[in-house]
Amino acid sequence: MERTLVIIKPDAVKAKHIGEIITRFEKNDFKIIAMRMTRLTKDEAESFYYVHRGKPFFKTLIEFMTSDRIVPMVIEGEDIIRKVREFIGKTNPAEAREGCIRREFGTDITRNAVHASDSLENAKFEVNFFFPELSDF
Repeated sequence: MERTLVIIKPDAVKAKHIGEIITRFEKNDFKIIAMRMTRLTKDEAESFYYVHRGKPFFKTLIEFMTSDRIVPMVIEGEDIIRKVREFIGKTNPAEAREGCIRREFGTDITRNAVHASDSLENAKFEVNFFFPELSDF
């Protein structure tokens, strides 16, 4: 059984899409096992996105992710990392398939409504970052 982290990003929070995004996951039989609302500090955002440190978009990403509240949630299931990534769509909403979350709620490659873990290694780090009580998977 895998777990993955999904974050409803500040753009979707500001646009009041939290409920609709959660509903889409639930209606598609994704099992949400943990969720909360928080606002990242600059230090927290830099720690979470450490893999992007030094990249040209790092500063913009940190500013965006600290601009408002976020809703991190843990989703559990078989092959869940792949399934969630397929469900939310490509990183760039313009390239995402019709009907997926990023296409419906995202506006650009950064403001794409949701983040989702891209590998088992990253999922373990990301789940532990927001939900250390679930780090035993």
